[in-house]
Amino acid sequence: MPLDPVALTADLIRCPSVTPDEGGALVLLERTLAAAGFVCVRVDRNGTPNLLARWGEKGAARTLGFNGHTDVVPVGDAAAWSHDPFGGEIAEGILWGRGATDMKSGVAAFVAAACDYAAEAQAGSDKAILITITGDEEGDATDGTVALLEYMAREGEAMSDCIVGEPTCPATMGEMMKIGRRGSITAYFTARGTQGHVAYPERNNNPVPVLARLMADLSEHKLDQGTEHFDPSNLEVTTFDVGNAATNVVPNQASATVNIRFNDAHSGASLTEWLSAKARKMAEDTGIAIETRFQISGESFLTPPGPFVEKVAKAVEAVTGMRPELSTTGGTSDARFIKDHCPVVEFGLVGKTMHQVDEQVEVAHVEALKKVYQALIQDYFA
Repeated sequence: MPLDPVALTADLIRCPSVTPDEGGALVLLERTLAAAGFVCVRVDRNGTPNLLARWGEKGAARTLGFNGHTDVVPVGDAAAWSHDPFGGEIAEGILWGRGATDMKSGVAAFVAAACDYAAEAQAGSDKAILITITGDEEGDATDGTVALLEYMAREGEAMSDCIVGEPTCPATMGEMMKIGRRGSITAYFTARGTQGHVAYPERNNNPVPVLARLMADLSEHKLDQGTEHFDPSNLEVTTFDVGNAATNVVPNQASATVNIRFNDAHSGASLTEWLSAKARKMAEDTGIAIETRFQISGESFLTPPGPFVEKVAKAVEAVTGMRPELSTTGGTSDARFIKDHCPVVEFGLVGKTMHQVDEQVEVAHVEALKKVYQALIQDYFA
C-alpha cells in the first residue's frame, strides 16, 4: 500500500521537534523506513539527533541521496495561531502546523516516494537510495548534516547525487529549483577609543564616528555586478551598538556587525581579507583601534546545469506542468555542506509561510511533491 505523505507530514508535525529537541520525529521516520527495508543508523552527536537510512547495497554504482531536517523554529505566540501549531490539523485542503512547509512535508514526501520504490524495485549493486535527516538545520548546523557526512566518509557511504527537500518555490508549485546558493560571512567590528566628558574633547578619542564612517564606506561599496548564475553580492550592516546611556560622556567603545551574502566572484577568505584591510586603514587614519572577528557560514556553490539538474527539472515539469527556473537565490541550507560530497540541488514546496505564525501547506502540493520525487527516482535508475 502506498505511503501517504500527507498523513506522515501530519504525524511529524505532532512531534514537537523545536531545535534542538528530537520530539519523536526521527523515531517515527526510523520506524517507517525500517519497515520498508531501509537499514537505519542514528548518527547523533553532541545532543543533535541525526538519521541515516539506506536501501540497496553500500557502494552501489548509482546512489541517489535525499536530505532534509525535522527540527523546526519556535512557534512564537501560540495564542496567535488559528490551529494548534503541533496539531497537524487538516481543514479545507490545508495542513496546518509548525514545520508544515519547512520542511516536514518535504521529508515526508521523499520518504514516502523512497519507501514506495523500495517496495516495488529489486535491490542490487547497481542502485541505492540514501536518506540523511538531521535535527540541527535550524540551529547551529554544526552537528547535523556535517556529522552525517563525516560518518559517511568513515563508513564508506556515498551519494552519487543528492536532492535537498527544502521549500524552493516563491509562489507557485514547480516554479523554481535551486542549483546553488550564495555564501554568507558575518563580520564583527569593535572600535576602542578613550572615554571622557563631552565638554573636554581634547581629552577624548571618540570611536563612534570612526566606526560609523567605516560602516558607511563598506555599505557604499559595490562588491560586484553579479555573475552568470548569481545575483550581485550584497553587504548589510545589521547592528550598531554603543551601550552608552549618558548624553554627556564620550564612550570608549562601539561595535557593529555586517553580513555579506556573496556569489562565486568571491570567497570567504577574500572577503575576510578585504574587510580586515578596510578596518586596518581606518584605524591607521584615525588612531582608533578596530578589532575584527569573522564567521563564515558557507561558501557560494553551484551545481552546473547537466544530467542530474535536467532529471530533476524534467520530473518537476512532468508533475506540475511548469519548467522550474534554475535559481541560486535565498539564504543558506545544508546543501552548502553536501556540495563538497556530491552534486546537489534543492526542490520543494512553496515557502511563503515558513517560520510564520499559522505555517501551512496545501495538501495537494504535498501529494504533488511526492510524485515529483517518485518521477525522479524512476528516471534516475531507468
